[in-house]
Amino acid sequence: MQLDSMKPAPGSRKKRRRIGRGPGSGHGKTAGRGHKGQGSRAGGNVSPGFEGGQMPLSRRLPKRGFKNPFRVAYQVIGLVDLAEFDAGTVVDVEALRARGLAKRGLPVKVLANGELSHGLTVKLDAFSKPAQAAIESAGGSVELVTGAAKKTRSNSSSDTEATSPSESGE
Repeated sequence: MQLDSMKPAPGSRKKRRRIGRGPGSGHGKTAGRGHKGQGSRAGGNVSPGFEGGQMPLSRRLPKRGFKNPFRVAYQVIGLVDLAEFDAGTVVDVEALRARGLAKRGLPVKVLANGELSHGLTVKLDAFSKPAQAAIESAGGSVELVTGAAKKTRSNSSSDTEATSPSESGE
């Protein structure tokens, strides 16, 4: 077999449909859009979920529960994962990422699944109480770090002193 004699498998290469190229093409005149109506107009078509005026499925179904817009989603790390590090190591997000245990963008929380037998200095975003106790009982230390990934609501009025019109002499 030579390069010049090679052909693609039959049926693998299909010619594209050229619309609006005359009656002989089979897709001329209305170009597959049909006659009249919203779908035939330039720039006109129904949005996804539109059911022709019928109440859409997303609105017919009952809604339940509450989605907290301020929920913080953590990446979970266990004591088992921390046990992989050598004694006396400082474990932070960069060290976890280097070992493929954490991804960028989400804060990291340590949970107490597994056991830790040697002391580590752990600098992460959150710890469960049993995990913190296990790290400290193994001779390590825990340091809470509020990273850039952890968004907290700050009260802007506490940063700057608000003065009322009566205090400013107006």
